[in-house]
Amino acid sequence: MLRIEDLESGYGPMQVLWGPSIEVKKGSITSLLGPNGAGKTTLLGSIFGSVEPWGGSITYEEKDVTRLPTHEKVALGIVLVPEGRHLFTGMSVHENLIMGAYPKEALKNMDDSLELVYSLFPILKERAKQKAGSLSGGEQQMLTIARALMTRPKLIMLDEPSQGLAPKLVGEVFETIKRMKAEIGLTILLVEQNVEASLSASDSVYILHEGRIKAHGKAKEIENSREVREAYLGI
Repeated sequence: MLRIEDLESGYGPMQVLWGPSIEVKKGSITSLLGPNGAGKTTLLGSIFGSVEPWGGSITYEEKDVTRLPTHEKVALGIVLVPEGRHLFTGMSVHENLIMGAYPKEALKNMDDSLELVYSLFPILKERAKQKAGSLSGGEQQMLTIARALMTRPKLIMLDEPSQGLAPKLVGEVFETIKRMKAEIGLTILLVEQNVEASLSASDSVYILHEGRIKAHGKAKEIENSREVREAYLGI
């Protein structure tokens, strides 16, 4: 579904990505792991269009989208859930969700989308009239993901979805990620510091280090590779 080849990118004169290539297969969960500063967030931003690629190519559903603006990528079914919870805290849960249904197609299917996200996140249905700012950290993260689902994406990219959450809530977020794949067939590209949770949820894994891919394979292969775990994951 998504193929990145020899991608180069950065900020101003500073190059961050030095030619990583990755492939995300349709209906899979693919994790991008590595230490802080490895370039993971820059890679997601370059795919999404919020960071301009310097070189290389990004192909989505056999179409070259390397230079496509962000709003056109959203219309094609690509969505990014950035690090941190960028919610409208003074608005209700329901209002936040509706704000996610801004593309034309999503607006037409808003009721169906609401039904879908409430089935995935029943706690949000219970909290529909509450202000987003009054939710717990875990509930806010679920709302952030649910709002992205309101755009009716085919590919969802998640940047550190478990950041700052208690261990029990991390488990709940990852269970939801697995359900998004199993129940609605979403393709997921995941950037995450929680290595163990990522390995247990993923089909395939890429290790990014200093802007380059250092290893990749099935999640079990990476999990069982002592060399990879010690050298790049610190476990």
